[in-house]
Amino acid sequence: MRTSIIKFREMKQKGEKITMLTTYDYSTAMILEEVGIPLILVGDSLGMTMLGYETPIPVTMEDMLMHVKAVVRGTKNAHIVGDMPFMTYHVSVEQAVANAGRFLQEGGCQSIKLEGGVTVAEKIRRIVDSGIPVCGHIGLTPQSINQLGGYRIQGRNKDAAMKVIRDAEAVEQAGAYAVVLETVPAPLSALISKRLSIPTIGIGAGVGCDGQVQVIHDILGLYPNFVPKHAKQYANVHDVEKNAIAGYFNEVKAGTFPADANSFPLDAAVMSEIEQELKK
Repeated sequence: MRTSIIKFREMKQKGEKITMLTTYDYSTAMILEEVGIPLILVGDSLGMTMLGYETPIPVTMEDMLMHVKAVVRGTKNAHIVGDMPFMTYHVSVEQAVANAGRFLQEGGCQSIKLEGGVTVAEKIRRIVDSGIPVCGHIGLTPQSINQLGGYRIQGRNKDAAMKVIRDAEAVEQAGAYAVVLETVPAPLSALISKRLSIPTIGIGAGVGCDGQVQVIHDILGLYPNFVPKHAKQYANVHDVEKNAIAGYFNEVKAGTFPADANSFPLDAAVMSEIEQELKK
């Protein structure tokens, strides 16, 4: 059995921190499974990390479902969350429910995530009523960066902070099992975490949240020229990959790869017969 949403509420009640990571492919998902990461988000951040877009806005349902399926195939125990992309839940409640259903029915994940608070509460409620668990996402919502004016910290004055609080309460009341708080001042996130009965998962929101989520490319150092303030590099995989690829490139050019150890032999007698046959 995969980790259920009940487990995450129990972890909050016990004060046990929840670890969440994004990933987008089969091989990396297997590593997360080996480590024991209980909660994996297939985020629409794949638009930037995997597809080369500047924002997540161009990401489609088909993009998301392809990557969700790969991550599901690479795991057995982790709870997989599918991130609903831009304009797949905005038009109507019916659209939101239908597309959320596709993540479970076609993608094989266990829940979905969508952005927004008060404005999407009714959609969350209807999706949950349809039997689909929902993780909320408030604070900085990347799909709304054109409206927000960029990647800005949310909740830095009283009115803005109250909006974040009301959004968090609306998400909980609508039936979400957890909520992501992105780029929210740490004291505000800690306050919200105490007020809610559902777990808060922070990204750039301080240690007071019930759990943390990071984009795996950030913690692995795959983009060394850009490290978000909220991220910590635990490795420099970019340089490891670069050096390995350069080594392969140089050995192929020099004719030292493949060596005998990387090649398949042929019995000398057989080779002699072949050569004799070709001379006929």
